[in-house]
Amino acid sequence: MTARYVGKPIRRNEDPRLLRGNALFVDDIERPGLLHAAFLRSPHAHASIVAIDVSRALTISGVTAVYTARDLGSYWQSGPLLVPPPPIEGIIFNQRTQVPLAKEVVRHVGEPIVLVIATSRYLAEDAVSAVAVEYEVLAAVTDLENALRQGGPHVHSDLATNVAAQVRQAKGDYTRARTRADTVIRRRFTYDHGMACPIETRGVVADWDAKSERLTVWDTTQAPIPIRNGLAALLGLNERQVRVIAPFIGGGFGPKVMMFYPEEVLAVLEDSTECS
Repeated sequence: MTARYVGKPIRRNEDPRLLRGNALFVDDIERPGLLHAAFLRSPHAHASIVAIDVSRALTISGVTAVYTARDLGSYWQSGPLLVPPPPIEGIIFNQRTQVPLAKEVVRHVGEPIVLVIATSRYLAEDAVSAVAVEYEVLAAVTDLENALRQGGPHVHSDLATNVAAQVRQAKGDYTRARTRADTVIRRRFTYDHGMACPIETRGVVADWDAKSERLTVWDTTQAPIPIRNGLAALLGLNERQVRVIAPFIGGGFGPKVMMFYPEEVLAVLEDSTECS
């Protein structure tokens, strides 16, 4: 038996388009009346949002809209759960998923708080710098072990613990096996944080055709079908009314398979909007 691919050079079908500059990325999408989005993001790992003042941003020429969490109404809701908990007796599962914009509290550095829509990316970013947010900094959870200690800060104040999920499964009699073992080895393992660094970060373009009542979304995602189904459910549309296109995505490495990121949910708020 011979291997078909292992140890052999494989011709990549996508290379000619990439080498000739003909590959389509989200940033290449141009639509009539294209608007651009930029986010004001939290500089704090944990803080209460005392006040938000968007008045200066709204006076900038070319800014078409500014949204905070309170402006989203019923559209502000937690995203769907990517993987449901297994049906195991005694499981601890505290479901918390991302929301489009932070409301009252920010829980990680970079969490989006304000969305600005403008006629160019430069204007959108300028308007973001004109938004004023007053914070009350709270104690942050930065270490997994400390997060489990009693009396420490909680990421979600409505929960009595920072444990997101805990599942215990047992097979056999460990206590008996331990007492009969010749050697018992105990070790402490330290795991590094995992991080994906694609060349192209998240990008979304959404285009709503009012006449055909169809939404087309270009997204740097590895999961266009779940994104399509989720957006349809969120917007009250039939799945056939939503098309999600995943062009060349500039690297994925797993995080682009998640749903939803705030940018994906918020891009469909405005016709022909690009988020950056």
